[in-house]
Amino acid sequence: MIGPQSSPPLHNKPRVPSWAIAAGVSFLLSAAIVLPFFWLGSASGHDFGFHAGSWLDAAFQWKEGVIFPRWTAWANYGFGEPRFIFYPPLSWILGAALSLAIHGMWLPLSFVVIVQTFAGISAFSLLRRLVSERAAILGAACYVINPNAFLLTYIRSDFAEQLACAIFPLLLLAALRLADLLDSPPRKSSTIVSFAVPFAAVWLSNAPAGVIASYSVALLFVWAAITQRSWKLAARCFAGLALGFGLIGFYLIPAAYEQRWVNIGQALASGLLPSENFLYTYIADVEHSWFNWIASSCAILIILVCTFSALFSRRFAFSADPRDLRRKTWPALLLLAAGATLLMLRFTLPLWNILPKLRFVQFPWRWMSMVALISACFLAAAFECRRAWVWFALLLLLSVPLAKFLVDNTWWDADEVPTLQEAVTDESGFDGTDEYDPLGDDHTNLPQEAPPTKILPEDPDDTQAPPATVLIDKWTTEDKSLRVDSPAPGRLALRLLNYPAWRVDVNGKTIVPERTDNFNQMVIPIAPGHSSIRIRFTRTPDRTLGMHISILSILLSAYLVLAVRIRGAARA
Repeated sequence: MIGPQSSPPLHNKPRVPSWAIAAGVSFLLSAAIVLPFFWLGSASGHDFGFHAGSWLDAAFQWKEGVIFPRWTAWANYGFGEPRFIFYPPLSWILGAALSLAIHGMWLPLSFVVIVQTFAGISAFSLLRRLVSERAAILGAACYVINPNAFLLTYIRSDFAEQLACAIFPLLLLAALRLADLLDSPPRKSSTIVSFAVPFAAVWLSNAPAGVIASYSVALLFVWAAITQRSWKLAARCFAGLALGFGLIGFYLIPAAYEQRWVNIGQALASGLLPSENFLYTYIADVEHSWFNWIASSCAILIILVCTFSALFSRRFAFSADPRDLRRKTWPALLLLAAGATLLMLRFTLPLWNILPKLRFVQFPWRWMSMVALISACFLAAAFECRRAWVWFALLLLLSVPLAKFLVDNTWWDADEVPTLQEAVTDESGFDGTDEYDPLGDDHTNLPQEAPPTKILPEDPDDTQAPPATVLIDKWTTEDKSLRVDSPAPGRLALRLLNYPAWRVDVNGKTIVPERTDNFNQMVIPIAPGHSSIRIRFTRTPDRTLGMHISILSILLSAYLVLAVRIRGAARA
């Protein structure tokens, strides 16, 4: 007898992973941010030319075979500058990689979409450990479209800081774990490495953001050590910071040491001082004051959202579950938001003058980037209510007039990227940067159409140069080889600025080059007859030291991670 056959089991429809939903939502919102690009061209904000020029210059050097550029080829109209020693590499590496395949308006557009999508994914990685998955997705979406992101995209065009802000959530997550303010792996050594990597990534994206990150996590660690009364925790947090700084030694040590070789003081010139950029500060410069009003308004809006979302999140209510392991997280986040808010106010000016390197943040309203992240955390907590979609839709709707206002108050130029690309192609170059100009030079005096080489008379007071011939055997950014035949003594002026890292050999003998009177152009004395000249950009001792420290830090990080896995496998 054959019994009734059982029906085949019903297979449940595979569920879309929550991280994929967060990534999709972040991508759609990031694409919505750049919609004005399609009919207005590129948003040509304050730093657009600097970043786009750096991308194209780095890509040009990659084609020459220079894997990690240190000197720019086309800044200062071909005279160059040591920009890549001082400016962190992650943003210009990403931009250069994109420029190899993407051109015109699509280049900055693609950068913004990629970075803001990553910002949403990294925010979701943090928020899903604080709230439910649905609330985490909505909170991550709010982080993608926060007012600071609009300001960076439309008016500032600070692509490096935008990348750093995208990494902030991962850094905050790692810092909370390292400080025992959130769930953490059983092996503390793994949390040290997990913190050091995003900490280094922020510094390698943007130096002011690195300063903000350093003081933020330091405040978090001090709070955790005091409230938990643990010197062991304080030591572990210090080890995480030390390892993070060690990982960026290849960048940080040369950037710190070689500041004496450039006009770095121009980074704090008039209009760039913290005292001139607190919230709603007005100075004699009308355009500066107008922009400061816009940035201040964005900061105030973020502060208000953070305040009200903290109240409505009920994370500080007496009815909160005391068994919740995350109850230590929310007071720490509130402290962090309060500290960042206070540093945007004028009465904290003494702190800006006392605390090391804090003044190089330049603009106190930059601290809104940290408040924006904390507000996303509290918004996500508030979104756990039943009407979360309604509140999210309202915030999304309110962001439209803000975006419209910023779009109307920036500069749009569909031809700026093609113009920069043409400046590299035809070897005419583009503007340099004040703070990276080699010491003793004024790049505003540099001629815009100087030839690669020019024969000058031996005596500067003489007007007649010898009839010498110059043959260029090799002319790349970091290596130049020339031959000169001259019937009389003279001088050879190069389209190149003097810098201590340049080594000049004439007929196999190293010499110290001279300079012109008006600017620090490299001038090489030549004797009668034949001269073989070699100019190379060499590795200075500070760069060697920084590289060794980074390598040792990477090896130490690998050892800590491997040791944890070996111990875990042995226990299993």
